[in-house]
Amino acid sequence: MVDIAAGRDAVLELTADNAEVEAVSSATATSSPPLEADPSFLLTQWQDSVVALWTANTHASGFVVDAKGLIATNQRVVGTATSVEVQITPEIKVAATVLAADPVRDVAVLWIDPKALASIQPVPLGCAQGAKPPVVNGQALFTIGAPLREQKGMTSGTVSRVEPHAIASDLILPSGSTGGPVFTAGGGVIGITSVVDGKDQNRGTESRVVRVDDACDVVASAEKKMKNATPPDGTHLPVEPVRPFPMNALKDAAQRRAGDLSPYQMSSSDFDVAFITPVLTYGAQNQSQQARARERSRGARTPNAEPGVVRPLLDFSNWSEYVAEFPPVLMVRVTPKLVEGFWTTVARGAARTQGVALPPIKHVKSGFSRMRAVCGEAEVTPIHPFKLEQRVSERDAIDEGLYVFDPGALGPHCGTVKLVMYSEKDPEKGDTRVVDPRVLEQIWQDFAPYRAPSVSGASGEDKKTP
Repeated sequence: MVDIAAGRDAVLELTADNAEVEAVSSATATSSPPLEADPSFLLTQWQDSVVALWTANTHASGFVVDAKGLIATNQRVVGTATSVEVQITPEIKVAATVLAADPVRDVAVLWIDPKALASIQPVPLGCAQGAKPPVVNGQALFTIGAPLREQKGMTSGTVSRVEPHAIASDLILPSGSTGGPVFTAGGGVIGITSVVDGKDQNRGTESRVVRVDDACDVVASAEKKMKNATPPDGTHLPVEPVRPFPMNALKDAAQRRAGDLSPYQMSSSDFDVAFITPVLTYGAQNQSQQARARERSRGARTPNAEPGVVRPLLDFSNWSEYVAEFPPVLMVRVTPKLVEGFWTTVARGAARTQGVALPPIKHVKSGFSRMRAVCGEAEVTPIHPFKLEQRVSERDAIDEGLYVFDPGALGPHCGTVKLVMYSEKDPEKGDTRVVDPRVLEQIWQDFAPYRAPSVSGASGEDKKTP
């Protein structure tokens, strides 16, 4: 028994002198596995060290490897990005600089303000140790990831093949969790989860793990670059609302909008802009499901089965899974306009005189680069500046912008809302457009059910405040 006085520390020393000693039979010794063979402690010990990563094109995982603010992840998920948003907790997100990205070793190292890590414990890579944990075929391994829109969790698998720079396994990773640490059952770090590229598709269901030796080399390179690099900004970035949009409210609002689910739209010289709320995405998906159910009942697919559903509300390309959960946010989709070349128009006209109808052959007028949103006189930082990867033909692809904002960021309270859009053709010259106040009012009313629980008073009257 140990007596502990309030407000003071107490130390209990476990020694052979104060231990109760008794004989251990062979049956008792083999009745349970040793502690290090039970990996359940890994999630508890390291889940806070694993963070979520957001780039314009994907969601991934990473993990803290140095208290100075270094985070290791998979290079394939970072791609060519020079900055990444790091979500440490649901309430804290900061910008990170990509210090080192090695596509050969498939490792990237990010740098964030170390103050944002608070007391988070770095995952030890064991780079200074000569011997690394052994890896053999059939060995159990475990990884921790931060999946897209899910809680952090642990996934287990076994080693199927060991290569000089990679480990093949049967790990099945939840969506958006690539880039997390991989452990042995005893807790030793052996690598980083990676995505399978086109050259590896013949390996079927195997997943890839980058070996820890390669991670150590890239971390060492990043540490050298820290000496001459500008320290990262620790300003907290906007995060998504924690409270979900009530599903009953979404259903009721979508039913009131039945037959009119087109997004709120505007245009500039180079882009078409669509303002999308959860009411619109929910209504579009519900209408699409009903159309498919009617098709199944008829036993055949009919053209134009979804006449009231438009593409900007259903096809979100690489961010479709994110939108499918109906996050309580305002999304602004910026799509480059397509135009038909002069000689293509002439050729179609000539073919038409011969009784041949050719479809328009269009190309992108100007690719999307970035967007700024201004509420009154203040620029609004988006929660996510996403890009959608869309193919317009077998040879051509375009990037659309999908900017995610807090539901109270843009509305009538701004007075005036301006969008400034930049094209790839002229990235320094912005095209400014003022949003119609009627559009702002429609957006604001779509979020009225979401704001209702926080409105004081029993009347539930909607107040036009952010």
